[in-house]
Amino acid sequence: MAKTSIIVRDAKRLKMINQYANKRAELKKLGDLEGLAKLPRNSSPTRRTNRCIETGRPRGFMRQFGLSRISFREHASKGEIPGITKSSW
Repeated sequence: MAKTSIIVRDAKRLKMINQYANKRAELKKLGDLEGLAKLPRNSSPTRRTNRCIETGRPRGFMRQFGLSRISFREHASKGEIPGITKSSW
């Protein structure tokens, strides 16, 4: 489990990204680089980190499922993810 403070910080970034999305798109369209530079740093979408929705783990993230590799394996073993089965040979 990731530190709660890090998860909250990332959620705060997501909120700020959504808040400034229209303004950022407008400034990009106009080509106003100075205006973009004046926006808060955390309003940039590239500052956000992909995290597991259950544990908040940033590494081993699987985009298609929104889970880390560890959480994915647990759910797949229990049969909670449709279409995913554990292979055996």
